[in-house]
Amino acid sequence: MNNIGQNFIAGSRSAQGNKLLQSFNATTGEALAYEFHQATEQEVNQACEAASQAFKSYRHTSPEQRALFLEAIADELDALGEDFLNIISQETALPLARLQGERGRTSGQMRLFAKVLRRGDFLGARIDTALPDRKPMPRVDLRQIKIGVGPIAVFGASNFPLAFSTAGGDTASALAAGCPVVVKAHSGHMATADQVAQAIERAVEKTNMPKGVFNMVYGNGVGETLVKHPLIQAVGFTGSLKGGRALCDMAAARPQPIPVFAEMSSINPMLMLPAALKSRGSQIAQDLADSVVMGCGQFCTNPGLILGIKSPEYTQLIVQLTEIMNAKTAQTMLNAGTLKSYVSGLEHLTKHQGIEHLAGQAQQGDQAQPQLFKADVELLLAGDQLLQEEIFGPTTIVIEVEDHAQLIQALGSMNGQLTASLIADEEDLGVFADMVPVLEEKAGRLLLNGYPTGVEVSDAMVHGGPYPATSDARGTSVGTLAIDRYLRPVCYQNYPQSLLPEALRDENPLKLLRLVNGEMTRDSI
Repeated sequence: MNNIGQNFIAGSRSAQGNKLLQSFNATTGEALAYEFHQATEQEVNQACEAASQAFKSYRHTSPEQRALFLEAIADELDALGEDFLNIISQETALPLARLQGERGRTSGQMRLFAKVLRRGDFLGARIDTALPDRKPMPRVDLRQIKIGVGPIAVFGASNFPLAFSTAGGDTASALAAGCPVVVKAHSGHMATADQVAQAIERAVEKTNMPKGVFNMVYGNGVGETLVKHPLIQAVGFTGSLKGGRALCDMAAARPQPIPVFAEMSSINPMLMLPAALKSRGSQIAQDLADSVVMGCGQFCTNPGLILGIKSPEYTQLIVQLTEIMNAKTAQTMLNAGTLKSYVSGLEHLTKHQGIEHLAGQAQQGDQAQPQLFKADVELLLAGDQLLQEEIFGPTTIVIEVEDHAQLIQALGSMNGQLTASLIADEEDLGVFADMVPVLEEKAGRLLLNGYPTGVEVSDAMVHGGPYPATSDARGTSVGTLAIDRYLRPVCYQNYPQSLLPEALRDENPLKLLRLVNGEMTRDSI
């Protein structure tokens, strides 16, 4: 077990302590060969102290040093062999081809943040030089950049054991911002988390990063201790609305409240517009069904609500969608807990008056059966929250509205979303242009003729949205803008050049594009 000042991994393949946690095969339910010590409150405290100690020096590392660190993590992840992918597949029931792609995405986003660091725009350098002769009052010299906020607690997601977990987007963006992390290993893939943690530790050592820059704790019941720890300065979370809201409430109740950037619940509405249905309704039905069942519906962007205006074409879409969904086969979910939640969600829909079951075999056994339901639009207009609760699995609900005006009304009654999609032809775009301002208020990403399952990791991507999609709609958990969540601005007034950060010095040694006296420039002052 490592000491304070080192990377603190509480319980990594350790037999110490009274309570052992095992990792399980998602398909067979059999225990894997790993055992994990349940982290104690003292160990969580040590992990946070290690991160805090590391922050004192890590925040002063240069962007280039941090870029090399992130690239080293990426290299270590890419170097993990076939045995590593097999472990993940055993824990999550995800196929190897999917995991190979996800590993590439995970190492790719590390390298993308390395580019952000070298680009330097994340610093947001602004300079207003002194105007001593200004009347009636002189202006002092003011210079601003953004710095890391401090140690970050990271809670990974079950459905992306690499890209949204131990070395996922929250960890990558926090490390890029100059913030050490304390990761709470996800109980659904602890062996995977252990392998990734060791890869990060190797990168720490190879690049001479401060010990304690990465830390991880295992076990149930440690999340509250972590979030409430006074040394933690922000939280990154991907998971359920219930879990995310609990963390938000804990963080807000601290003597020093801290921000929680939680990605939580979204049903990702899709609008099927008339001209598109007339020209390619059959293809839309097939593509929609494929999106709903992709990955057993275990995506936060899964299309959970389909809206269309009453017409023969929309009726035909529902008929075709029913046939296709009835033919879709059952799939294994991530773990028994996920399947249990899925079954519970289906039961709530089935028992609800005003909701009709259209397609899908009776749910039984240890696999998830794809399902299709139809709901009365009046339920949505009346604010029935059951229609707005995410069902994590291969299920969607269709709703038929009377006309254009009721479609606008239905959209206005919806909660915040990660995505909202228009399936439209050119003719639709003119007639239904008034939908776009409504969707802008409801979602973080607006799609045209696309299906929301699939999130590009890039500069322009937004994976966020109004509550309850996220706890803070000003940020994103995917894309390079994610770094802003873990930064805060600092202004230096009348500081000498010797004490200024390099990004703010007159000679501009980092060659940054800076806002100087209201003009964007790379010139020195």
